[in-house]
Amino acid sequence: MCERDRFQRYRTWMAWKGPTYRLVDGERIDGAWCHVWVKGYSGYHMDDLVAYADGLIRCGETFDLEELRRRLESGKVALRDPERSVPERPKQTPRWSARYPEPITNEGFLGEVGDEIEALNGRPTTSKLCWEAIKRYQREPTEDNRLLVREAYLAIPPHKRVYVLGDMDRQDIPLRQLVTDIGEPVGGDGPIATAEMHRTVLEYFNAGDRGVEQSREHYAVLYADDPVKAGAAAITLHERVNPSTEPPEHPDLWALRNEFPAPFSYNGQTYPTIIHGYWAVAAADRSDHDRIRDAATVHDAHETGGRCALRPNWAMARTAVMADLLRAKFTQHPELAEILLSTADARISYTGISESPFWTDRGPGEGRNWVGRLLELIRAELAQSDK
Repeated sequence: MCERDRFQRYRTWMAWKGPTYRLVDGERIDGAWCHVWVKGYSGYHMDDLVAYADGLIRCGETFDLEELRRRLESGKVALRDPERSVPERPKQTPRWSARYPEPITNEGFLGEVGDEIEALNGRPTTSKLCWEAIKRYQREPTEDNRLLVREAYLAIPPHKRVYVLGDMDRQDIPLRQLVTDIGEPVGGDGPIATAEMHRTVLEYFNAGDRGVEQSREHYAVLYADDPVKAGAAAITLHERVNPSTEPPEHPDLWALRNEFPAPFSYNGQTYPTIIHGYWAVAAADRSDHDRIRDAATVHDAHETGGRCALRPNWAMARTAVMADLLRAKFTQHPELAEILLSTADARISYTGISESPFWTDRGPGEGRNWVGRLLELIRAELAQSDK
């Protein structure tokens, strides 16, 4: 087994996942979870440990951080399978200059759980607090502020300290140099800390800030066409089970749906809805086109179209055709165009199960939401035409 494979068998951090939540008196309490090993009647088994924003923890039962501490100490909860042997850890020489992350311990894991709870509440984690201390030291590089950096650094769970700077090459070496008192060896076996070493670390952080600012200015030029203000809140266009065949007296966002009754002309033909137009144009045979166009309901038009032979290469052409149909609908119905324009620059999520996932938004990793994206395109065209 190569050293890399051996190292990957060590548990040096917990893989937290989310979102998850529980309801308490109708209130949503957000959470995050990771895997741990739990002792049962027949040995250890893997289980989910969920930490919630209110400080409670669930792993089979519900308890608090102190009870988690007791369960870790007693072996009821473990961070790795106690029944599997752990290979000898690779030696590190010298320790101060390059190292693996510290192995996770019960105390370190408790600190990690505490960080997750803080993050769920929108409060700074120990890593964030360490960065705040670093920034304070940059502004005022006094001895008192250096000691505050050390206090904040040591508050980070030991197995996570190596990642705090996000520097793959130097890891947390600059911090370990800074928090070491002058005259003491860095990391216990490194060079003796000097005032010059501390000044070099300060310049390291200042140079990093300058690099960040230069990148920010550079991307501000590259992305100069992005909106200055935050965009409007996303909207969701839900499918209606039994859409009306007559337009309502006062149309709402439903007017943006493909099943909304808004007759429009396209290529010399008039279609009652986008659904009618889409499937009629898709049909390879003219007689099928006419049957779909004249279907009494959206459902009938869709069912008839889905059973017909489609035009060659329809999968390639369909996005452009849908864009043309939507463009015709909204340019021929100014009142509906106003509804579309009223959504400002909001992302449009077009849901439903009657239309293909290609057209609809079905959550993370599912659906391509092409109708929603095309509606945003037509909205932009309408906004441009008003200039």
